[in-house]
Amino acid sequence: MKYNPNEIDAKWQKYWAENQTFAAKNNSEKPKHYVLDMFPYPSGAGLHVGHPLGYIASDVYSRFKRHQGFNVLHPMGYDSFGLPAEQYAIQTGQRPEDTTRVNIDGGVDKEGKQIAGYRKQLDKIGFSFDWAREVRTSNPDYYKHTQWIFIQLFNSWYCRKQGKAFDISTLVEVFEEEGNKLVEAVCDDNVEIFTADEWNSYSEDQKEKILLQYRMTYLAETEVNWCPGLGTVLANDEIVNGVSERGGFPVIRKKMTQWSMRISAYAERLLQGLNDIDWSESIKESQRNWIGKSVGALVTFNVKDHNEVIEVFTTRPDTIFGVTFMTLAPEHDLVAKITTPEQKEAVEAYIEKTAKRSERERMADVKTISGVFTGAYAEHPFTKEAIPVWIGDYVLAGYGTGAVMAVPCGDERDYAFANFFKGQNGMQEIKNIFANVDISEAAYGSKDNVEIANSDFLNGLDYKKGTQKAIEKLEEIGQGTGKTNYRLRDAVFSRQRYWGEPFPVYYVNGLPKMIDTQHLPIILPEVEKYLPTEDGLPPLGNAAVWAWDIKQNKVVNTDLVDNVSVFPLELNTMPGWAGSSWYWMRYMDAHNENEFASKEALTYWENVDLYIGGSEHATGHLLYSRFWNKFLKDKGFAPTEEPFKKLINQGMILGTSGFVYRIEGTNSFVSKNKIGDQKVQPIHADVSMVNSSDELDIAKFKAWREDYADAEFILDDNGKYIVGREVEKMSKSKYNVVTPDDICAEYGADTLRLYEMFLGPLEQAKPWNTAGISGVFGFLKKLWRLYFDDNGLIVNNDEPTKDNLKSLHKTIKKVAEDIENFSFNTSVSQFMICVNELSSQNCHSRAILEPLAILVSPYAPHIAEELWSQLGHTTSISEVAFPIFDEKHLIETNKEYPVSFNGKMRFTIELPLDLTAAQIEEIVMKDERTQRQLDGRTPNKVIIVPGKIINLVG
Repeated sequence: MKYNPNEIDAKWQKYWAENQTFAAKNNSEKPKHYVLDMFPYPSGAGLHVGHPLGYIASDVYSRFKRHQGFNVLHPMGYDSFGLPAEQYAIQTGQRPEDTTRVNIDGGVDKEGKQIAGYRKQLDKIGFSFDWAREVRTSNPDYYKHTQWIFIQLFNSWYCRKQGKAFDISTLVEVFEEEGNKLVEAVCDDNVEIFTADEWNSYSEDQKEKILLQYRMTYLAETEVNWCPGLGTVLANDEIVNGVSERGGFPVIRKKMTQWSMRISAYAERLLQGLNDIDWSESIKESQRNWIGKSVGALVTFNVKDHNEVIEVFTTRPDTIFGVTFMTLAPEHDLVAKITTPEQKEAVEAYIEKTAKRSERERMADVKTISGVFTGAYAEHPFTKEAIPVWIGDYVLAGYGTGAVMAVPCGDERDYAFANFFKGQNGMQEIKNIFANVDISEAAYGSKDNVEIANSDFLNGLDYKKGTQKAIEKLEEIGQGTGKTNYRLRDAVFSRQRYWGEPFPVYYVNGLPKMIDTQHLPIILPEVEKYLPTEDGLPPLGNAAVWAWDIKQNKVVNTDLVDNVSVFPLELNTMPGWAGSSWYWMRYMDAHNENEFASKEALTYWENVDLYIGGSEHATGHLLYSRFWNKFLKDKGFAPTEEPFKKLINQGMILGTSGFVYRIEGTNSFVSKNKIGDQKVQPIHADVSMVNSSDELDIAKFKAWREDYADAEFILDDNGKYIVGREVEKMSKSKYNVVTPDDICAEYGADTLRLYEMFLGPLEQAKPWNTAGISGVFGFLKKLWRLYFDDNGLIVNNDEPTKDNLKSLHKTIKKVAEDIENFSFNTSVSQFMICVNELSSQNCHSRAILEPLAILVSPYAPHIAEELWSQLGHTTSISEVAFPIFDEKHLIETNKEYPVSFNGKMRFTIELPLDLTAAQIEEIVMKDERTQRQLDGRTPNKVIIVPGKIINLVG
């Protein structure tokens, strides 16, 4: 009976689907275990073999936990809103919802492209997903709840004193009774103080404007990364080298009124929560750096000849007397107010230039020094000395106060800046305030071994005492206070694009109002084109039906807006991270129409036990998810503080690209081995045209592209064209993509699964090499032959031998440990060792082969199900108890001794290990082989070391 993976795969995938084998129950006597993958964005390019790596690992783990008796929730869905679908719609004239649906379900798009479809591709690999819980963030029945969460955020404020969010009505009660003077809330800067009487006398609009300064989500004018080419605001991680990652369009900094989220309110909780979760230290450190907690002082500098002040946060108030100059971010509000007429032209030119660089680029570029003197001076709080005020793009408006007090003697970047502009108008000599420290060559940035000098009342103090004393004196004169600061800024929550969640917001007198939750979802309207309007409004400005009727409580035609009963709706949409910031909770209760999840489901599943995904989400998605989870916990919805207990970042599977070499200025291609001194241009060739010996199929290459049809080829002496090879990211643009569909079609899904796990440690990057596939396929065929020969099943009921049991129990122990430790590659090695041993032992015992099928099942579920069925079982192998390791089968009870005569080994004898030397000697001397060797002689000496050697001398 031959191993036929295609038939087996189809049979069991059909069985699992029809029987809902992997459906999780929301109530079960079994312990729960929730295993989650970061869900994919469904692009038209489909999956390549690098994408399923984490999914296979989580699937192995999920299947293992089912074998251990857990009720496992292992769902899958799609992060289906986002810019790529919208850009494709703009380019091709297709509706984003149509292309997204085809990308998920498969089919032919309007351009005639055959799309495999994510769902079909995933099914072919045999994942144990509970597909009944599938979510798509772009479906109204999903984003209805995203809109509901937004409304909860809008209707909440954060109390610093109690360290949690509360309903906004509780804040209104405080205002009505006490005003806002004693309120400890996370709110906008410079909120005006008012009494209870004043609050009660305000109009409703005035009250709403004040409450917007406290709400967890609020409207504010912020600096954003505006991409005119895409017509939208981009996040920092969507920009590379000053241009958009998608399309390569220029990006500039500009101010825009946007929705923002007060994630900064949760900075300390986000920081402390990292101590309670099992994540890699590198990911935790990324989050700590992004949150950026620092303790120091907020110092106020008066601006000379102006009624303005510059606020600076510093972690080194002890160096206050070393301030040589000040630097403002080019976007700082004060720049336009304090710049002198003489410096205005230079300052404006610099600001325009800076606007073209992203914040991330400015932060990362530590080599370039640039800046302009504003012509203005600040006043030192103690000495009253004039301090020149500069602008420089190494200072960011959104970090701290957007201003720094530059102490070049104690900071390398300030030191470089001061030296670069040395001698210019507006740059003073560097002041040294450290005793016995030479700063002629470099700044002294250490806090250790510091003795403050040239600093009035701070002289002779160290860093710690100097900091305390400086804060005391600043507070005495009313120009500073001790403060803990965070780099984490409030998150911009608006996108000027179409394909995203609509806000449940309409505007009355320019102020936002929430649509009542009973009328959700507010569904994305049809538009004729997905570009911004001619006057620069977001794409929803093109919608003919996009206004809110407060009497009918429904969306109506835009031309009916009368600002009496029909009002304009919000034109921005939510960012891509909105739907992904709570999706794990929707899986718990995916069909609940009334709530994002029921209290019972949330209480049962609690949070994710294992989360697997890419490290590129170290800050963005993971930080936003933790923020929303903590907020929902505050409001009594989420049952736990943290969403993901354990996190594993899978490494990347890299592609092996193939390069042909075109001689510059010609259409001739030279084989790699014949290049010599010729100047050539390496060009990616599709790897499907290259065999395992690196030989190019020239006919296919010439037919590939029209401009290569007449190409000439300079071949090796053996008549072959050899390509160059390079390991790099697997990408469609590099023509090095290998699709899982091809591997599954040729070798079966189990071969793909085993091979991806076999490639190397899960968390490391590793190159794909199709040549290794055949070895794994050969292993599966060898496994099959333990159970079948050409005539059918050969499994018997023979008593297993000690060697059989030893091979099996070594494998039980190894595989269980490896899965728990996520060392999947070494499990595959152990399977191979075990099958080789059992084959050489000619083992066909049911007592060995039944548990072996269960061991293999998490990795190669299709063949395991077939073996289990052929062994006579009528139910799925998926929940059969995992074999129990018995240590006794690995304990050596016997020893095969070499028996030597005068140091030469003549035969071996197997004896129990617990025999004494005297007992061993008695048995050996009576052995007829010994008698033949001695031929009647008596040995002079018998040397016996129990467990090691037997040697007869003389």
